[in-house]
Amino acid sequence: MKKLMFLFVSLFAISCGTTKTVDKSTNLYEVLTQQSDGGGNIRFFEILSEPNEIKMLTSDESLKGKIKEDDIHKANFIVLNMGEKNTGGYSIGVEKVEETDKNIIITVKETAPNPSDMVMQVITYPYAVVKINSKKEIIIK
Repeated sequence: MKKLMFLFVSLFAISCGTTKTVDKSTNLYEVLTQQSDGGGNIRFFEILSEPNEIKMLTSDESLKGKIKEDDIHKANFIVLNMGEKNTGGYSIGVEKVEETDKNIIITVKETAPNPSDMVMQVITYPYAVVKINSKKEIIIK
């Protein structure tokens, strides 16, 4: 009986510990499109936070249906352009997104082909469009 009581008390003590629950349903960011062609001629990053800027994104065929009406007031968008590249094998995207009390810090990841890789000899314009589910100030690294 003492063993059973000890087991019960032990299980009760373990189950009462505090745990931090993270809600996986509310992601901080979402990559809406990431393509090897269709971006700008020069390397630049653009943060779109104004409603009229965000509405311009909805005319892009690759983004149709991915931007909801309430996103315009609840989210910011980032266009990442890698610029003109002389071969295939290049890409740009998000490596990491961190949220602080005041802002969102985004680390951009650019990928280039290895010199020994066989790549297509074609001019490409890699780009990505990212939705940030916050209206906080954005810092891009």
